[in-house]
Amino acid sequence: MAKRERVVRMSVEQPLWRALTAYRLLTMVYAVLLFASAYKQFPHPWPAAGYLAVLAVWTLVTFRKVANAASCTKGFLVADLTVAVVGILLTPIVDTHERIIGGGPTLPTIWTAGAVLGFAIKGGWRWACFASTFVAMANILVHSGQPTRDTLHNVLLVWVASVAIGYVVEVARASEATLARALEIEAATRERERLARDIHDGVLQVLAMVQRRGSELGGEAEELGRLAGEQEVALRTLVSSGLVQPSRVSRDESRGALVDTYDDEPGADAGELDLRTLLAPHAGSRVSFAEPGTAVPLPVPAAKELAAAVGAALDNVRKHAGEGARAWILVEDWGDEVIVTVRDDGPGIPAGRLDQAEGEGRMGVALSIRGRLRDLGGSADLVSVPGQGTEVELKVPRGRTDKK
Repeated sequence: MAKRERVVRMSVEQPLWRALTAYRLLTMVYAVLLFASAYKQFPHPWPAAGYLAVLAVWTLVTFRKVANAASCTKGFLVADLTVAVVGILLTPIVDTHERIIGGGPTLPTIWTAGAVLGFAIKGGWRWACFASTFVAMANILVHSGQPTRDTLHNVLLVWVASVAIGYVVEVARASEATLARALEIEAATRERERLARDIHDGVLQVLAMVQRRGSELGGEAEELGRLAGEQEVALRTLVSSGLVQPSRVSRDESRGALVDTYDDEPGADAGELDLRTLLAPHAGSRVSFAEPGTAVPLPVPAAKELAAAVGAALDNVRKHAGEGARAWILVEDWGDEVIVTVRDDGPGIPAGRLDQAEGEGRMGVALSIRGRLRDLGGSADLVSVPGQGTEVELKVPRGRTDKK
């Protein structure tokens, strides 16, 4: 038995978290060494040393917090940004005003950018703007509202870099979701092809043989053959089209390595639905279904109403054309409108019969078909020639398919 194909994906943002982890460690060491090389110039070195000790411990203790998006929570990001901002605001207390105005670094130095980048990778460019704004305000306060050109450059650099990285992360996540969906579709298609081969070699051939032998034997065997033929057509349609497939989106602890599944339920009234998924079940031994090779998306309410109108047309075929009549469903997508044609080979409708039926209070065609299409902004045209069958053409324009 052939093995099912397993799709393995990697998170595109995971390398960013690894880089952020390394950045925090290296910049923490840099801040400590920078203070150690100039601690004699600080009028109050012990508070500065105490803060840098807290910074070092915090960086080491929270090492795993920046391993992925799941562990990097909002609470941690706020606490991390608080540590950075406190270090910036503490600088005027432990250092001289002359060194600060002269371009001296703040206590956390470039470690602060790591806190901002955490916001960018976790939440995108909007979160990056939020964190960068707080860092900028703290730097301006440290310089008594008169920051130097170098300070403004550094603030602007952090702001632009974090926003850019946040935007890149958002694009990467969208691309990853698209790639994950494509991989799932490819895997499902291969699996469907494998099943189609197995079914074609076994089940479909048996059903076709039962249908032929039943027709030859007659009697109860003929009815059994008819049922086998209907199941063959339905199964062949399901295998060949594979229309009703669950949709999958990628999601995991780092928003990119696992798969969630949700069903495109026809009962959900939001979004769009492939019209083919609603019409394919009508196919059978006496109903042929012809469809485009690509999806025919319509708003869910419009797709349901159009499918109901098709069902009403097929009910009329069964009631008035007889059980032995054949029907054909043709779906056409012209971009600006969708056309569904239902045709049968029954005896047709005598002239004036529809008007007479409406006058007698039987509103099947008037309400079940034309009324539904009118509500969608479309139309239903019925052409019938006695002895040559009936054709119902249903048109639904796109952009006006919201049910009123």
